[in-house]
Order: sequence, then C-alpha cells, then structure tokens
Amino acid sequence: VQLQASGGGTVQAGDSLRLSCAFSGQAFSSYVMEWFRQVLGKEREFVASITRISIDTNYADSVKGRFTISRDNSKSTVYLQMNILKPEDTAIYYCAARKPATYSYFWGQGTLVTVSS
Repeated sequence: VQLQASGGGTVQAGDSLRLSCAFSGQAFSSYVMEWFRQVLGKEREFVASITRISIDTNYADSVKGRFTISRDNSKSTVYLQMNILKPEDTAIYYCAARKPATYSYFWGQGTLVTVSS
C-alpha cells in the first residue's frame, strides 16, 4: 500500500483547506481511512476516520464541526475538508490506512498545514 497526501499549505485563521490522499497498491474499499496530525515535539494525534463505504465517520473533539472526512472509492482517494482553521491546527497531517478490526497502519508521507493568526 502506498499513500500520497497533498493539499497542505499556509493559510490564515478562518480559512479553509482540503487535503487529499491518493491510495494505491491494494483494494481501496477494503481499508478504513484515517487522518492524523503531529506537531513537532508532540505525539501524533488522531483527527478523523471513515469506514470503507462511508457509513461511519469519527472525529477528534478538537476538529468536530469544522473538519469533514470523505472518500471516493472510484478514485481511491480520501479527503479532509478543513474549515475555520485555527493556529492550533498547524501540524503535519498524515493519512493512514488500516484493515477493519486491526490497528496496523500504512502511513503516507505527510503534508504540512500552517495556520497563521
């Protein structure tokens, strides 16, 4: 499995960004997709997840109501729409894939999001 995240950048507080993560190597629809983020010097934290056919999504409390995870199984791509961005959202964002009922992840390379105040 290979994951390629894109869409990061530098924005101002209150702006929006959409991250994308292209999946290849195996059947995309077999995997739960998740986004994590990491600030330098801190542990990687969960941001959002989406089940294989988009029935269920989950979000960290810190992003609930502002971020939306979605997927397009026909394009083998998962998205993270980030609205009302805050400086504390500044981090490297990683997409990850796992099989259901397992927590063995495949990781992408990360994309940097910087939110200035």
